[in-house]
Parts: sequence; C-alpha cells; structure tokens
Amino acid sequence: MTRVSEDRTAGVTEPATRHPSASMAVGALFVSASAVLIHLSGASPGTASFYRCLLALPLLIPLALGERRREGGIPGRRRLVTVVAGALFAGDMLLWTAAIAEVGAGLSTVLVNVQVVIVPLLALLVDREALPRRFLVSVPFLLVGVVLAGGVFEKGGGGNDPLLGTVHAILAALCYSAFLFLLRREGQDGRPVQSYLWVTASAAVVSLVVGAFWQGVDPAPGWAAVGWLALVALFGQVLGWLLVALATPRLASHVGAVLLLLTPVGAVVLGALVLGERPSALQLAGCVLILASGTVATIRSRR
Repeated sequence: MTRVSEDRTAGVTEPATRHPSASMAVGALFVSASAVLIHLSGASPGTASFYRCLLALPLLIPLALGERRREGGIPGRRRLVTVVAGALFAGDMLLWTAAIAEVGAGLSTVLVNVQVVIVPLLALLVDREALPRRFLVSVPFLLVGVVLAGGVFEKGGGGNDPLLGTVHAILAALCYSAFLFLLRREGQDGRPVQSYLWVTASAAVVSLVVGAFWQGVDPAPGWAAVGWLALVALFGQVLGWLLVALATPRLASHVGAVLLLLTPVGAVVLGALVLGERPSALQLAGCVLILASGTVATIRSRR
C-alpha cells in the first residue's frame, strides 16, 4: 500500500475518532437502514446475515491494511476476542431476525434494545466504570420510549410463536450486549478498524455455518436480493458499524448505549418513508421520549 493510500484511509477514520458522539449517532442511523433494506431483499436471516458481512469485507480490508501500516497489527489474543465478538454479532443477527416473525417486530426490538442497561452494567461489573446518576434516572424513560417506539401496544403486533420468539429475542439481546461490550473494550487499545475487520469476517463465517443448519443460506439469492444486501453491507456494516466501532471506545459505556437507541428511531422513520408504514401516535411519542431522555442522559455527562 502506498503512502497516498495510507493517508486516504487515515482521512476516512480520523474524523470519526475526533468526534465520537456525532460518529456514534450517525453510525446508529446508518445501521437503522439495515432492517428496511433486508426487508426489501426478501432474504432469509442466514442469507442476509452472511451476505451483509461478506460483501462488506472488500471495503473494510483496505482500511484495515492502512491502519496496520500506520499502527501495526493486533496481537493474537485480541484477534481471538474479536472472533468471539463476531460470533456474538452473528448470533444477534440470526436470533433477532427469527424473533421478528415469531414475536413481532415491536417486542423483538424492545427486548434487543435492553442493551441500554446491560452494556453499562457490564462495564460497571467488569471494568468498574462508574455510572452517573443522570443516566440511572433516565433509564426508565428510555425503556418506556423503546417500548412505545416498538409498537408493542398496537393491534396485530404479535407473531406466530410468541414464547419461542421471546426466548430468541432475549438471547439476541444478550449476544448484542456482549458484542457491544467487547467491541468497545477491544477498541480502547487502538487499531479499531483491524478489530472490526476480524469481527465482520468471523460473523460471516458463523452466519454461514449456523444459518445453513438452522434456517438455511441461499448461495444464489438472485441479483435483486444481492443488490439490496450490498446496500446493507455499505450502509449497515461499513458506514454504520464501522463508525460505531471507531466511536464507542472513546465514549463512556452509557453514552454509547444511549446513542445506539437512535437505531429503532431511525427504523421507524425509514419504515414510514420507504415501506409506507404508518407509525402510530404512541410510536412517535416513544421516538420523542428516546431522543429527549437520551439528550438528558448524555449531554451533561460529557461536560
């Protein structure tokens, strides 16, 4: 890799590290596009999870190589941790997508986003990171906002197997929270792009293997589906989760967890704009409550 290409990759990642809160918020909004794009693709959970990671690799590899030239590689132990994080990410994607049909999109979204509590608690228990009182006061309002935004109280929100769907959604929440915790923790040692590349590669392999046995992976889903999944790879995996990976090590755990709640808010808005879905007054109120509570929980804590 030439010096010019190294400078270009640095120019891509450095702005995100200088403005972590803004990068986290933008990344969460990019990730929110994934659900709409996967819906448009019509792909199965295993197929969508595999292709969104596989198609992201050609874009991530040059960025990771540029970082490696500038800062060196990551040690073997850390690669092992990122592989585990990737497996957890794949588990979250597969379980959550299955839970949507089983318990409904609303409740599955609510359960997965309890990460706003689990991730800071993991940071408190493992890393002894203190949680400000302002965040603790905001948590009930954040959770109520997620419940309302998820449309849990709307008619017809149930799925075809509520009990199994609840189990899958809870397992997805645990995988998601552990993935976010490891992504943030490993990124604190620097070289986050290389770590995220290993996460994505691991998630692709696990999605292929587990998806093939559990829900099936279509190796040739058709050009239309591949096109939509390529957009998922671009917006969700590269622009979205890479921004999150760059920003989260530079933020307190509770700040990152709250900013990620922009994902369900963005999903509601995009669902209305792209899919013609009509969010109810309660869902819109939930989005407003998330934004207001999130502002209260994070703005003062950064002063």
